[in-house]
Amino acid sequence: MSKSIRCAIYTRKSTDEGLDQDFNSLDAQREACEAYIQSQRGLGWVVLKKQYDDGGISGGTMERPALQEILKDIENRKIDLIVVYKVDRLTRSLMDFSKIIETFDNQEVSFVSVTQQFNTANSMGRLTLNVLLSFAQFEREVTAERIRDKIAASKKKGMWMGGVVPLGYDTHNKKLKINNLEAETVRTLFQLYLKLKSVYAVKMEADRLGLITKHRQTGKGSTGGIAFSRGHLYQLLRNPLYVGDVSHKGKIYPGLHEAILARDTWNTVQEFLTLNAVKRYFPTNTRQMNLFTGLIFDADGKTISPAYTSKKGRRYRYYVSKNLVPKSNEIKDGWRLPAKTLEGTVIKAILDIIGDEARLVKELGIQDTGTIQIKRSLDAASKTVSQIKNGDKLSLHTTIQNLITRIVLNSDQISIQINASPFRETSGSIKIEVPMEMRRRGIESRIILSPNNTSSPDEKLINLIADTQHWFEQLTSGIAISVREIANHNGIDESDVSRFLPLAFLAPKIVEIILAGKQPPELTVEKLKRIKSLPVSWKEQYQKLGITR
Repeated sequence: MSKSIRCAIYTRKSTDEGLDQDFNSLDAQREACEAYIQSQRGLGWVVLKKQYDDGGISGGTMERPALQEILKDIENRKIDLIVVYKVDRLTRSLMDFSKIIETFDNQEVSFVSVTQQFNTANSMGRLTLNVLLSFAQFEREVTAERIRDKIAASKKKGMWMGGVVPLGYDTHNKKLKINNLEAETVRTLFQLYLKLKSVYAVKMEADRLGLITKHRQTGKGSTGGIAFSRGHLYQLLRNPLYVGDVSHKGKIYPGLHEAILARDTWNTVQEFLTLNAVKRYFPTNTRQMNLFTGLIFDADGKTISPAYTSKKGRRYRYYVSKNLVPKSNEIKDGWRLPAKTLEGTVIKAILDIIGDEARLVKELGIQDTGTIQIKRSLDAASKTVSQIKNGDKLSLHTTIQNLITRIVLNSDQISIQINASPFRETSGSIKIEVPMEMRRRGIESRIILSPNNTSSPDEKLINLIADTQHWFEQLTSGIAISVREIANHNGIDESDVSRFLPLAFLAPKIVEIILAGKQPPELTVEKLKRIKSLPVSWKEQYQKLGITR
């Protein structure tokens, strides 16, 4: 008697339409699969009573309850063979299909499609599956290309192609129509800017007048109806919809909708915005440029603004809560963070996600969009990474302002929202949360990253330790017989040699910790510069450098 082959039937339907009927699509799929299994009864095939049904869920995602349940049962050796009505019931993604088949192979589970007459128990079946899914993916990519071409062609004709309806307009039959009450708010904001010529001043006056953002009703509730942020005001003042135009991929086309503003008003505002940007950021202020102006808020939604302080002729930048400005010796609730540290922490978090191809694809939710779209997204991400790492201060500021929509400082984490539109066709955002703790010294706070975000190897610190080892070798080998000769031989300042040469006697375990990047985040070359003398005792070195053994 042949061994029983336990057959699990998987069914799926993309929409929930008709699922409430007595006999629906899932029932029809299951009935066909049961009949097929019955025909193979002589080979020992038996139907498992447990049902794996995903109703109203797309095949473009792996996050399906029944699919995850069936994969779990496969790992637990409860299933020998998977039966589906058609291949696309299991997945519509070639990438996901490869992962699923790999799981099946690892657990020695076969896969059968009832209507397409093949199974993965043999190589021909696997080849046929790959061909079918490749054609299906090609068809989706062609469809996506057609949709993009249609959007581009429609915008060239001046048509509004959907998205978030801007303040001042409503939609009627998929066309923009002026909302007279909101339009007055828009005109007021533009007139305020013409008068004040400062977005910050416009925000202050808008708050005084009680002007608020557009109130929207969504399926999850209501949004909007709050005070304008400076970032929102910049976007509003730059939006060509208000002068009757539409934009697409950086190009402007005459729109079919009615304008709210006169062309002269619009042009004048754009000139002042551009002029103010040049005055503010180039060339005199590039050394003190604040990357996150208008982007940082505390947990209560209050703005955290740039501030400066000078000491011994040097200027230091901070991001400070309003209630801590002007400077006061009294310790109040609020944030006062060194700008360089905060900017470095946030930029590293951004680079970690957009520089990780697999993670970025997952965060964008484009796993099933096809190879062409994925390649475009990854190319755009690579370009952004290059702009952040290699651009000058002015271009870096522009990149950051376009990329980040909001940064929120909480007591235990930094929450960062990234604009997703540069990396995919649809709008939206990616949220990053960086766990941390704060250590206060006076009114100033310091960021200490949590253990799961520990420091990566610090190249400057490692190179410095390597240099000190080299200097010590020069002394012991007779190449140099004094600190001055070491400085002259290596072309460096004599005081630097005196200050750092003791690092050649660091405890070996401390060197290993630094090489592995496991040193405390605050242990940097800059901190070592402030240490007047390094103890000879290894135990005291640990204490002095803040390293826990």
